[in-house]
Amino acid sequence: MTTDSLHQQLADELWAADRTAKPIAPLTERYPDLVVEDAYAIQTINIDRRIAGGEKAIGRKVGLTSAPMQKLLGVDEPDFGVLTDVMFVEDGDLIDLDRLSQPRVEAELAFVMETDLAGPGVTTAGALRAIAGALPSVEVVDSRVADWKIKLVDTVADNASSGLLVVGGRMLPVRELDLRTLGVVVSRHGEVIDTGAGAAALGNPARCVAWLANKLGSLGSGLKAGDIVLPGAVHKMVPVESGDVFRADFAHLGPVTVRFSKRTDAG
Repeated sequence: MTTDSLHQQLADELWAADRTAKPIAPLTERYPDLVVEDAYAIQTINIDRRIAGGEKAIGRKVGLTSAPMQKLLGVDEPDFGVLTDVMFVEDGDLIDLDRLSQPRVEAELAFVMETDLAGPGVTTAGALRAIAGALPSVEVVDSRVADWKIKLVDTVADNASSGLLVVGGRMLPVRELDLRTLGVVVSRHGEVIDTGAGAAALGNPARCVAWLANKLGSLGSGLKAGDIVLPGAVHKMVPVESGDVFRADFAHLGPVTVRFSKRTDAG
């Protein structure tokens, strides 16, 4: 099998897994020689397929920005995926749990870019100048790989385990915020289950944007004005159960609420 045909085969498998909410066996177990360049090629096939089907790419997410996650997957830098318009859910709207495979939630900031930004040479300060503001958000991550048995290649090929994104309604300019110490309290059904602060994402979430701009620049691309950027989670992923309601309360930015339906097979 040629490299291109293998990329297409695995992209097709991930596409079908996403459409049926039935995960597949890890790519790296079946094809251990795959490298991260293969994974981004597989990711791109399915992003192109989404866009050809009418979706609009409106941002990027950065993953693996915390030291524990990098250690877990044996990597020394983050990864990224592409966000499209159909991934966005309004604050408080009900999410159909049956459309997702094995979702987990992560509270994190959502940045809106004010200007284009591309590497090389982008610094944290340069990223801060290019960001219009920050919104409270919760990313619903999902994996099309069975049991979340992922390595770096698996998650990158699977669009960095992207699922959905719920964004709150208040945006503040980043110059008014200390992103490093900006905290969040995450609750489920009103009970606090975790907390976090911005420094968990590479020390400063804006540094994640700088990394992304430099990475995209090396690939001949970049961030555009108006793009949404998720810089990475600041607490542990929380598995979603049937009928769950989560709320993330961010300092200065306020709350965002995520509601899930009951699974049809859960009664």
